[in-house]
Amino acid sequence: MPHSDYSPDAYLQQLQAKKLRLQDLLSEFNAPEPQVFASAEQHYRLRAEFRLWREGDQRFYAMFAPGDNRTPIFVENFPIASERINQLMPRLKEAWSNNQALSERLFQVEFLTTLSGEALITLCYHRPLDEAWQVVAEQLAADLQVSIIGRSRGKRTVIGRDYVTEELTVGGRVFTYRQPEGAFTQPNGAVNTHMLNWAYETLGEQENDLLELYCGNGNFTLPLSTRVPKVLATEISKSSVNAALANLADNQIDNIELVRLSAEELTQALNGVREFRRLANIDLDNYKFGTVFVDPPRAGMDSDTCELVRRFDRVLYISCNPETLAQNIRQLSDTHRIVKCALFDQFPWTDHMESGVLLERK
Repeated sequence: MPHSDYSPDAYLQQLQAKKLRLQDLLSEFNAPEPQVFASAEQHYRLRAEFRLWREGDQRFYAMFAPGDNRTPIFVENFPIASERINQLMPRLKEAWSNNQALSERLFQVEFLTTLSGEALITLCYHRPLDEAWQVVAEQLAADLQVSIIGRSRGKRTVIGRDYVTEELTVGGRVFTYRQPEGAFTQPNGAVNTHMLNWAYETLGEQENDLLELYCGNGNFTLPLSTRVPKVLATEISKSSVNAALANLADNQIDNIELVRLSAEELTQALNGVREFRRLANIDLDNYKFGTVFVDPPRAGMDSDTCELVRRFDRVLYISCNPETLAQNIRQLSDTHRIVKCALFDQFPWTDHMESGVLLERK
């Protein structure tokens, strides 16, 4: 997109186009008009990844157009990234430009920041990291007030911590989240806060328990747990499960049982098809589920999981792909109807959109 198109009017036009697209996809289900949560137009992205491109004795931050990994686009500043990333970029470049131990065979840099101001930098190398690198990296971490991770041929050297801690306010309470290096986190922190508060308000105070599929690091789990007696949450990624367990402890929340199962495996367990040792200490019959919360990957829910979800009177669904959201709702539409809808602009200046719906039994 040309720079001239990055204007407030252009953003509002694009946001309106997204709203119309979501309405069109959900029109066959008589969905209500979506509530729209806009993004900041700059400095909204909390993480960024750059290849380093070498010309002569210098290395430059570089990105590439889709399908072309040979023509670098040099990046001196990155307006969509957080202000913290933009502050760190020139200082890190100056550091590697002035130190051979830091720059030798450095090929990629990743930034992870938070709304609360923390930052972690990952430096990727095509060589083993030695004591000279360790000394320089420790000084750099102190100078920049960041944690640094060096990655080299499957090995990892951590200076400081291998995660950042985010703070998000939902329903008037501050929740803290450990966000590990390399694990999935929501990139747009401000819009993520809108998503969390929308889900919190939409769920409301409930007398029955909550089942959550695809819980990740507990992004939604923590605030939603304050609205129900108990939560059973599932996630297949080991790193996400470990982060979620740490987040439960950090926030002193004790009404959540977290199980490392995929949605498909939980479906098999609840249908009595298979038994899992990971469920050995959990009495599924002890739960009285009223609502299921799902935040699936772009492929959406598989057909069997959709049939599992159908059992619940209320389905709270966050989607990163409106096409698969519509496909899943189509499978559920004979028993459930959409009563609430929202659009979250996590990725401005792209066609990508996040959305949320509340489905209730007819």
